[in-house]
Formats: sequence, C-alpha cells, structure tokens
Amino acid sequence: MRKFTALPTFFKNQRLGSMAALVSLIAVVGAILAWLVNWVVGIIWVILVVVVLLVIFRILQDLSEQTTHYIKNLSYRINRGEQESIIQMPLGVMLFTDDGVVEWVNPYLQQLLGEETIVGQNLQDISEQLTETVDLWSDAEKRITECHWLNRVFQVQVQPELHAIYLMDMTASAQVNADYENHKLFLGIVSLDNYDEVTEGMSDADASTLRTYVTKTLSDWMSDHGIYARRLSVDRYLLVGYRESLTKAENDKFNLLKVIRESTSMQNTQITLSIGIAYNEMAIDVLAENAQANLDLALGRGGDQVVVKSSTGSARFYGGNTNPMAKRTRVRARVISQALADLFDQADQVFVMGHARPDMDSFGGALGVRRLAEMLGKPAWVVYEETGQEHSDIRLLLDQMATDASDDDAILAPDDVLAQMTDQSLLVIVDHSKPSLSESMAVYEAMKDQVVIIDHHRRGEEFPEEPQLVYVESYASSTSELVTELFEYQPRRAQGLRRLEATAMLAGIQIDTKSFTLRSGTRTFDAASYLRAVGADGTLLQDFMKESVDSYRQRAHLIERAQIHDTVAIVTGEDDIQYDSVVAAQAADSLLQMIGIQSAYVISRRDSNTVAVSARSTGTVSVQLVMEAMGGGGHLSNAATQITDTTTDDVCEQLLAELNKDNNQENE
Repeated sequence: MRKFTALPTFFKNQRLGSMAALVSLIAVVGAILAWLVNWVVGIIWVILVVVVLLVIFRILQDLSEQTTHYIKNLSYRINRGEQESIIQMPLGVMLFTDDGVVEWVNPYLQQLLGEETIVGQNLQDISEQLTETVDLWSDAEKRITECHWLNRVFQVQVQPELHAIYLMDMTASAQVNADYENHKLFLGIVSLDNYDEVTEGMSDADASTLRTYVTKTLSDWMSDHGIYARRLSVDRYLLVGYRESLTKAENDKFNLLKVIRESTSMQNTQITLSIGIAYNEMAIDVLAENAQANLDLALGRGGDQVVVKSSTGSARFYGGNTNPMAKRTRVRARVISQALADLFDQADQVFVMGHARPDMDSFGGALGVRRLAEMLGKPAWVVYEETGQEHSDIRLLLDQMATDASDDDAILAPDDVLAQMTDQSLLVIVDHSKPSLSESMAVYEAMKDQVVIIDHHRRGEEFPEEPQLVYVESYASSTSELVTELFEYQPRRAQGLRRLEATAMLAGIQIDTKSFTLRSGTRTFDAASYLRAVGADGTLLQDFMKESVDSYRQRAHLIERAQIHDTVAIVTGEDDIQYDSVVAAQAADSLLQMIGIQSAYVISRRDSNTVAVSARSTGTVSVQLVMEAMGGGGHLSNAATQITDTTTDDVCEQLLAELNKDNNQENE
C-alpha cells in the first residue's frame, strides 16, 4: 500500500505535475492575500482552496491512472501483435546461432518445409546459396538478395545482430517476370550467303528445287523451335518469335547452319546461311533495324554464322566455322573504287592509318591507298610514328623509302596529323576495323566522322559508328589484294603505282597467304600479277621476306617451348621477356607444319603491361572464335588477342579453359 506521505502518481508525469504545482501556487498566493484583507475572508478562502485542490488532485490522479493503464494495455497489444505476426504472418523467419545452427523457424516456414525438420541443422547443410547470402550480407547496404530454395524464389533479408533471416516468398511474381521475359518479341533476318553464285549456272527447275528444299528445311527447323519463318525474297527470310524460342535455338547452337550446309554440299550445291537476330527492344522499327545491323555484322564476318544481340548487351556468335566463299563478281570492287574516288574528290587531304605494330600487309596497303589518293590529285600521308622497334621487313621498307626523295613526306606522325587536319580531311583505316587497334586512337577520335574502312578480317563487334565507306571482304587474302583491285578500276594516269609501293603490297599478299598456300583464290593471283606488271621487284621482295638472326633465334626458342595437347600446340613465353609480334606469329605458323597439329597458340609478352596471343590453324578448327572469347578476333585460321595487366601463365590458363569449354560444347 502506498505510503500516505508519498506524492500522488500524477506528479511522475511532468506535464500533470507542473499543472498541479501551478494551481497550488496560485491557491496559496490567493489565500495569503485574502488573509491579509480579512481573517474571516481568509479562513473561508482557505476552506474553498482546500476543497478545490482536493477535487483537482483527484481528477488529475484519475487522469494519470487512466493514461498509465492505456499505455500499458497498448504496449501489451503491440508486443503480442509482434509475436503473433512473426508466428502467423506469411513471412518465413529463421533464427540461428553464431555457428550457423538453426534454432527456430516460424510456423509459416515450417509449413513450406512440410515434414522436413531443419532445427538443429547447419545452414550450410540446408542451402549453400542461403549460407552465402548470410555470409556476404552487408548491413550498411541494406540490400535484398534473391535466393532459390525449396523450389521457390525468396527475397532474403538478414539481421546479423539478431541472428535472424527473413524470407519472403516471391515465386509467383518471379514466374510472372519470367513469363514476361520469355514472351518478349525478337526479329531475325536470314540471308542465303551464296545463293546467286550457286544458282548462276542452274536451270530454273534445279534452282526452284534447291530454293524449295532450303525453305522447307529452314521452316521445319524454326517450327521445331517455336519460331515463325516467312520468305521475303529468293534469298531472304524473316523470323519472328518469343525470347524462350530464341533461348531454345541458342541452346541448340543454331545447328541449322550445319544441317543446310552439309545437306546441300552432298548435292554439290553448298548453301550457307547468315542470320541477324535482335531482341529486348519495344519499338518494332528499331528491332528491325537492329536485326539488319546484326545480319550485316554476320556477313561482314564472312557469313555462315548467326549474330544475336540485344539493344544494350554484347553480341553472341554461333557458327563461323567455315572459310568464307569468295564472290566471283567484281562489281562490288568497281563500285567501291568509284565511291572512294568520290570521297577523295570531296576531301582536302587524306590520311591513311594501319594498325599498331604494322606488318607488311598493313603498311603496304596504306602506301597503296596513299598512292591512289595522289593519283586523284589529293595530298595524302601514311600515319605512323617510328619507334625503332619495327620488325626487320618494316625497317627495311622504311630504309628504302628514306633513300627516295619522293617519299620524304610520305609518313606523318600522329601529332602532326592532329595539327594539320581540317573538317574536310578524310581518314582511311586499313587492315583492321577495330578503332582500338589503330596506330593512333587520338587521330581516330579526331576524325571518326570522316572514316573509310578497308579490311580483309572478319568484322567484330567493335566497329566505327558511322563510317563514310566500308570495304570489308573477309574472303580476300589480304588488304593489299583489295587495294590492288581498286587500282584496276581507276582511270589510267601517268602517275601510277611505284616500284617500292607495288613490292610492299605484293609482299603483304605473299606473307598473309604464306606464299600463296592459304586463303588464295583466283583474284589473289590476279592482284599479284597486276603488281608484278606495274613494277614489283622480285629481288627486293626476297629482301623483305628475310629475317634477322635474332628473330630466327627467338622463333626457334618459342617453338622449343611448345606443349602439345592432342592436336593443339601451345607456347607460353617467359613473362620477363618481350617478343616481337611478327616473331610470335611466325612461330605459330611454323608449329602448323608439325604432323598432327591442327591449331597453334603462341603466348608472349609484348610490353610491360600487355600479353598477346597469336593463333593459327589449318582451317579445320576456328581460332577466331577462341580469340574473340578472349577479347580479340581475326580469321577462321588466323587470329590474335591482347590482354593487359596479367601474366603469360595466367593467359595460358585462360586459353586452356576456353579450349576445354569448346571441346565440351562439341561433345554435347
């Protein structure tokens, strides 16, 4: 029982206590004043004040007790509500110890578990993904992590300080999202790469039979994968389908390419397909434009392949395991030659730039384009800066140019180009189409709106955005071959190809074709014949083909380090020794001469930050796909890549992983 002398409980409430004290003070002051006026009045006032204070204190006491009771009742209801919600609400709750052992689960989570009991088990034994989520949880980020468990999808939150895991079942919404993604529309365009060439000598009946066979095979394959196919013309088809159908076709590696190629080859009328597919775009017109752009990319890479690319993601390539077929018509070369002449006429000056660390094909092609511009009356220069580290053939070419006064101003350093260029200047990049491989990125960036591309490598995903003219022919043996053909369709001028330029271009063709043994067609020999006719020097050509003693020793040393993996030869150079790019390429070529070797990879350090891989094959396997997976590119039988901030051993492990991945996919 509360003591009589104890203060009323409402005095514990600061606001009520202050009010009671204020009223009491006013009453005391009033009583004193009344007593001073008259003692009778004072007595009466004191009695009234006492009665009033008792009533007021009683009211305040009741108010305080009611408030306290309300707060206690509310606190009880809140605590009970929290406990009931944890037990009954549709949210999985799990408590665990410091060692990760489950101590308790709420009834909702137990209902999902069914007869299974996880109390007493370690989280790691229950779900590795859930354990990883708990271990990596960062309270500072307050992130919600998705976890797959019990054949359901949960959103997971963790309270590490309470050792509590909260799992919200998001299976239904995840299924809705998956259905939405799976039913996004995609568009594709199919092109028969060589239909005109194959049917050129056929009768109408045979051509119709071939066309019907290809259409039926294409339609049946697409129908099996849930894709609608519609023929647009004799060599074009439109594909429409949902994303899940595209995923099914990708899982099948688009073996349609192999089916049609092999079946038509058995009939001596081999047809190859190229397909461009675009998705993840709401606007139909943009989707169609992207599909056409992807088809152009597939054709630019040599055809017989599929390019699948979203509006924001990177491209995925399928096929591309056969050498591109050379076109027998020369119409394109004539059209390109005239278009290039028109661009030269509009420019005030022309700059020609090959790739970094140029080889003879790159430098010879650049000299050829420069001469072509000068034949049309435009000043032109080759963009290059001597480093003193050139390979022996390029060094000899530069020395030969130095002996001729007419070539004194043929080469211009990148800094001089940047100072001299204008808005009307034209940049021609040769023997590559990736800006990152250019001799000078600064020159490219300054002139990227006025770019012409002449290249014989398969087109990669990295490509100038809006070039003025594109002449990428992956069936050609070399860039020098393409440039030579451009001369053949120009009007005869007094100032044609000079001896040194013709020899450099012929050397480029000979080196890239391994003395006309690889990728050589009738047009390759026609180009070589033209260059010999205009003055290419055989003796000087042999000098270009020679190599220094140091280069020979380096090549022999690399070959000695070769490790043979079945039909693959891999060389890993020392990480502390830098090798010339040409030496590495020559070592890869030499390894192909060994019995049983179908592909060769030479890994060597280029500089303190860069490790390069030179890849070669006999044509039976595609080294281009392997190099593209490692960030590079090239041809089916000739490719390369460069990787920064790594070691040669790490690159070797990465290469082996890619080769094993390809082998596993083939086995599947």
